[in-house]
Amino acid sequence: MLTGRVALVAGATRSAGRAIAVELGALGATVYATGRSSRLGRSDLDRPETIEETADLVDAVGGRGVPVRVDHSDPVAVARLVARIEDEVGRLDILVNDVWGGDGLTDWERPLWEQSLDDGLLMVRRGVETHLVTSHAALRLLSRRRGGLVVEVTDGAHDGGGAYRGSFFYDLVKASVIRLAVAQAAELARFGSTAVSVSPGWLRSERMLDRYGVTEATWREATAREPHFCCSESPYFLGGGGWLRWPLILLPAGSPVGHCPASTSPASTA
Repeated sequence: MLTGRVALVAGATRSAGRAIAVELGALGATVYATGRSSRLGRSDLDRPETIEETADLVDAVGGRGVPVRVDHSDPVAVARLVARIEDEVGRLDILVNDVWGGDGLTDWERPLWEQSLDDGLLMVRRGVETHLVTSHAALRLLSRRRGGLVVEVTDGAHDGGGAYRGSFFYDLVKASVIRLAVAQAAELARFGSTAVSVSPGWLRSERMLDRYGVTEATWREATAREPHFCCSESPYFLGGGGWLRWPLILLPAGSPVGHCPASTSPASTA
């Protein structure tokens, strides 16, 4: 289905980004898997997952994984990445903006004026600015061919008009990412490409499984402690069983943007 196509998954080290990268590989794509955590060293998030592991998983399912260590807040580094993609394969068909890194910065308890401004602004830089930097560098290459797709990974279903997401900076970042998809779709339409935002819901990410002391195989045990954990989804539902089959993604290039709330679709319980 995607043989000969090239994808850049920014934030492919773990969770939704890793799952999307692997599922794109399973469809035959070449996937540039980027992030800050590498076998050469961890990022400041201090998680064990690496971009090389993601690339190996892409290879294992029949795609071609290319790990590249990149800080997506650095415009020079991102421009260098896109230049490398153009030099090596000459095209870019899919861009997935999944950089986040805000879990440890989100304050769910206090109002804006009592929160750390430094943490809040860092969340904006990680969760919005990185997406802007990456799209600014990558869309020139992506727009050269019709049928290009930008996927913005977020949380929530409205770009400003929906329910408040419970924490000021978290809400600001997630609503902004949805708006990024709207704006990019409008700009890409005349080039025969489009953009969407997807909201995966409560994912059983590596960090979340660690928090509850379970694995993907034993995740149901966590429902004894947190009954709502039964609503959680594997990241691979978002990567494969979810958005790749959503009709919106398969509409002709240039179709109007839409928001794909993965959490409202049947979750895999495998």
